[in-house]
Amino acid sequence: MATAAVARPAAKPQPRARDEEVLVWPDLVFIEFIAAMVFTLALFLLSFLMNAPLLDQANADVTPNPSKAPWYLLNLQELLLHMNAALAGVIVPTIWLVIMGAFPYFDRDNDGQGVWFGTENSIKLSIIGGLVGIVGTWFLILWDSGKLAFFLNDWFGFSGGDTFRFLENVRSIQTQLPWPEWSREITYSPWNIVIIGEDFQNLDFPGWLVEQGIPTGVMVAFPSLLIFALWRAGMIFTRRDAVIVLFSGFVGAYLVLTVVGTAFRGQGQELVFPWQLKVSEGIPGQH
Repeated sequence: MATAAVARPAAKPQPRARDEEVLVWPDLVFIEFIAAMVFTLALFLLSFLMNAPLLDQANADVTPNPSKAPWYLLNLQELLLHMNAALAGVIVPTIWLVIMGAFPYFDRDNDGQGVWFGTENSIKLSIIGGLVGIVGTWFLILWDSGKLAFFLNDWFGFSGGDTFRFLENVRSIQTQLPWPEWSREITYSPWNIVIIGEDFQNLDFPGWLVEQGIPTGVMVAFPSLLIFALWRAGMIFTRRDAVIVLFSGFVGAYLVLTVVGTAFRGQGQELVFPWQLKVSEGIPGQH
């Protein structure tokens, strides 16, 4: 007769060493208290040294120029200057939130979870991704604002005349190139069916290219090329490495968009230096 298998007692978990534990009190609370005190003292010092840029009493009939969103939305307001409003204000933020939410499912490696820079080349990849996001975003903003052509002409003596005028900014591609007339009214359907409205019956291809095609291509192509280049250079080995590069580049671009919208956009949303910022009353009745 077969003997019944004897169940082995479960191994008793070993207590963790004291140096692996972090207590809420006093370890965490004390650090948070010191950080709160430093922040409060710094806030009092800044309020004593610098006057708040307060304007006149708010008037619903007069809009200040420039009129800016809260600081945490200035990055989206900056995007509105460079692409289609629906793309900048709804589609891009929604897609990026979905992508960030998918990062844990894309990176399924359990090794080194919760550890800062716990993988090989993680510090280098974070620096490279952040620098590319910062420098690349500044480059695109300067180009689309026409400032890059100004720098090339005045600082380096480069003058392309009318030959390269379509490269002054993104909008010049629509206005300076000799687009055929049919490209501005491409019918979606050969049948005369109104789906959304009369304005959506024909496609303005140059306008679509400038407001949606090129911005979408840039946002997709640049990160893909960066990851491919780092992979070919032998710096990206795992999915986590690719996620680190993507997130670091996003942080760099996010910071630049916020700083530019805060300190570099003057009247009429013109790109200026921070010391050239002026706020004036707008036209009554405009919002």
